[in-house]
Amino acid sequence: MLSEMAVRQAKAKDKDYKLSDSEGLYLFVAKSGHRSWRLKYRFAGKERRLILGAYPEVSLKEARDRKIEARKQLAEGRDPGLEAKKAAIARAMSAANTFEVVARNWFALQEDRWTPVHARDVISSLEKEVFPWIGALPIAELDEPMVLSVLRKIEKRGAIETAHRVRQRMSAVFVQAIAEGIAVRDPAAVVGKALKPVPRGRKRPAIVKIECLHDMIRKTEAELASPLTKLAL
Repeated sequence: MLSEMAVRQAKAKDKDYKLSDSEGLYLFVAKSGHRSWRLKYRFAGKERRLILGAYPEVSLKEARDRKIEARKQLAEGRDPGLEAKKAAIARAMSAANTFEVVARNWFALQEDRWTPVHARDVISSLEKEVFPWIGALPIAELDEPMVLSVLRKIEKRGAIETAHRVRQRMSAVFVQAIAEGIAVRDPAAVVGKALKPVPRGRKRPAIVKIECLHDMIRKTEAELASPLTKLAL
């Protein structure tokens, strides 16, 4: 078996060579000087090789641990090489599916259901309050403390209702990600009870003059809201 000293002292030669450890694990030393851990194994009657990582980024102990994991996969009837490729694809998909990417996809699916005013309010709130902080992070790696930290920034401005609305929108994005198989949980759902409660609504002054009522009706008609909302007003 190899020692740490032997691995550290492995230098480049005129030709590539390898230093064997045990159970198919060896250190491959290229003539360029690059050193990498590799595992030779047999699967379905064929000899195969798996690169476990470069040295010194992956130590001798770590290489042995990865060898043990690969041999467990073999014992379960799985090809370690194929499992490594699947894991690499999963990591690439996770990195590509950032919160902002998933949120914009979710918004595109919902936009036609909303009025233009509400749609602008939804996407602008995410662009202003969420994307600058966690938009570039893989959605599958976000947790409750990260989500809560975003909402706390909104609370500190005194915008309590906004914090609750943004939490609801973030939760909808996480649900979309779960449905698409790129996330397994909704951390925004959990943090709702950790937010400050929405203040009770204050009483509004009554309109008692006909001129003020006319003014209100004119402003209502000028709004970009839906006809149903205008009628309710």
